[in-house]
Amino acid sequence: MGKDRAKDVELPSCFSVKVHRSMCLELKNFVDRISQIYPAIESARPRCSSGVQALCSLVVNMDTAKLLIQHCANSSKLYLAITAERILLKCKRIQNALDLCLGQIQNVVPPFLAAKISGIIEDLRSAKFHLESSEEEAGKVVLALIRRGIPASDCIENSELEALRLAASSLKITSRLALLAEKRSIKRLLDKVHQTGLTKETILKCLLSLLRKYGELIQQDQTKNNLSMHKEKKCQSTYPEAFVDWYETRTQADGTPKPPIEFECPISTRLMYDPVIIASGKTYERVWIEKWFSEGHETCPMTNIRLENLSLTPNVAMKGLISKWCSLHEIIVSDPRQRSKFSPVSSLKCTSPESVTSFGSSMNDLRLQVSNVSLQSSDTNCGSHLIDDDGNIRSSARLPRMKEEMCTRHSSTNGCSIGLASLTKLASLPWKSQCKTVQDVKEELNKNNQACDCVFSDTSMKSLIKFLKVAHDLCDVRAQKDSVDVILAVLSEDRVEMPAFHGDSIYVLASLLDSKISGKALAILELLSHHQFYKSAVIASGVLPSILKILDSQNTESLELAMKILCNVSYDSDIAYHIVYLDFIPSLVPFLCDLNLSRYCRTVLKNLCRIEEGRIAIVETDSCITSMAQLLETGSELEQETTIEVLSLCYEELDCCQLIKGGSIIQSLFCISVNGTSRGKAIAMELLQLLGHTTEGVSFDLTMDISSGSSNHNKGEKSSSIFGYLGRKISGFLH
Repeated sequence: MGKDRAKDVELPSCFSVKVHRSMCLELKNFVDRISQIYPAIESARPRCSSGVQALCSLVVNMDTAKLLIQHCANSSKLYLAITAERILLKCKRIQNALDLCLGQIQNVVPPFLAAKISGIIEDLRSAKFHLESSEEEAGKVVLALIRRGIPASDCIENSELEALRLAASSLKITSRLALLAEKRSIKRLLDKVHQTGLTKETILKCLLSLLRKYGELIQQDQTKNNLSMHKEKKCQSTYPEAFVDWYETRTQADGTPKPPIEFECPISTRLMYDPVIIASGKTYERVWIEKWFSEGHETCPMTNIRLENLSLTPNVAMKGLISKWCSLHEIIVSDPRQRSKFSPVSSLKCTSPESVTSFGSSMNDLRLQVSNVSLQSSDTNCGSHLIDDDGNIRSSARLPRMKEEMCTRHSSTNGCSIGLASLTKLASLPWKSQCKTVQDVKEELNKNNQACDCVFSDTSMKSLIKFLKVAHDLCDVRAQKDSVDVILAVLSEDRVEMPAFHGDSIYVLASLLDSKISGKALAILELLSHHQFYKSAVIASGVLPSILKILDSQNTESLELAMKILCNVSYDSDIAYHIVYLDFIPSLVPFLCDLNLSRYCRTVLKNLCRIEEGRIAIVETDSCITSMAQLLETGSELEQETTIEVLSLCYEELDCCQLIKGGSIIQSLFCISVNGTSRGKAIAMELLQLLGHTTEGVSFDLTMDISSGSSNHNKGEKSSSIFGYLGRKISGFLH
């Protein structure tokens, strides 16, 4: 495992590691951190013989670690399991060797670099390498099987089968594909060790023999288990997974898919965002059942039975099914907490399970249509008497009384429904008729604020986007404005189910950022950027360069929208890389002190601190440090808090010179640690201690010698208070 062998070895992703993933992840983390500072160590050119020798040893041990990680990614799972103790020992040896090498190098490099090395050494010494219990047990079982000896006959031995079944289950070698991959891995190892290691070769041949003998049985056994589990779930579960064919065919009047009743909250009759189970065993939307309990109720809304406790248990299985159904039908479920204020749940309480589905219909704020509410309980058949043989609601059925305005609202949306339905056939009309149809829908939406509650199908949205594209190609500005106004009106309304936007649709919207309706197109993209499902698609459409142009052009109309989009997408690490590489930070700096945009700018910078490239770019932008120093001196308490937080995340990259360039940052930190808010004080004191300063006996003289105070600090010496607030923040962002 020398240096020459590892030069061409690419460090694999830890997701490709088959066994011992936690140890490999820990090892890879240290290799990556050392690799990042290795060029700086080389540039320091340690001349002494001990320094050169330590540097060479460091390279060899890093290569050894890479080869070990690659071995865990490419080798046989069974072989990795039975050699677990050896791999654990190798990890600990590499850990100790890296500690020794870095300790020697630390003494022959500049102080700033020595501080970084000190941090790595500290983490190395506290790192714990351990085996996963399931993998360790699997290895012991297989090893005992091999030591006992495997009969040459083809007779099935129950003890062998049980042992191999246990190991295969623990190591996830149960599918046909996994078995094939395992056999190939063993064969590759056999080719490498042929006539070079007899013991290893014997072990590998035994493993291959076991898989050939029992592989099909393990696979068949797993298939039977899956079938039996599936049948058991069908019998025990009230979830509609067993009725996939049935619920996928349920559609609403305009052709859009209707969720299964089991997916809807019995209180709101809306698709559930965060389903939870209460003591009665019923599932509700978290926000609604919490509202019910907060009003003093201690009973189940559906059964009226008094509950033993008011605990809420997340219904993970139900949430998974809802997520799968939404992905299949390209439907977005929004968080109900982000919607308007709700009516009291107590005013909606019904006395029987049949009427519980009418809760949502009587909620003015949710504006539900009665036609979309099922009157049958998901758990009983006692609601069947409300429906006749043709599926129509009987006139004798007692429906919940609705306010007059609700009836008016429902009837007023019928005209809009007709207009929206005509959008699905838009392409078949002449161009002038298309423009007239879109204009009519827009006017209807403007006249009636409740019209947006009409179901806006995916087909309608596709037709509208296609119309918008043609209008853009024809340079028809009026048609473009009308279509984006309709889209904005639909998206701006709080709704559980958003119409789907495909990649092509978002690309069309992004292409409008250089047109006369760029502001409205940007507003649509900003609304889409709130949804995790669309963030990547928005960035893939090429919107970032256009946003950069907006920042540089100082277009006040679009600046806030552009900043909001950056806030929404920059939290994603992959997108943050793109923002940094496109050199956004210098363009963001002018807005740090802007009264209206400063909060967005600080949020973006804080999000970029989640990646090392972002922290380095912030520190290396002198104007950014200067502006943050100005905020520390003259900003509001909230501005000071977030600015300190950004600086604290970048503290490892800060040095004495940058602190001096940034003005009286240290002095401002001292002032805030004494006069700021409780949170500001805590962060400021932690940052001062991390930078090697103490708040005891500080004189806040304006002539305080920052340079002398900064030159003596050692950033590698973290105080015990690192385990306080700032320590937790840094740990969350950097690891």
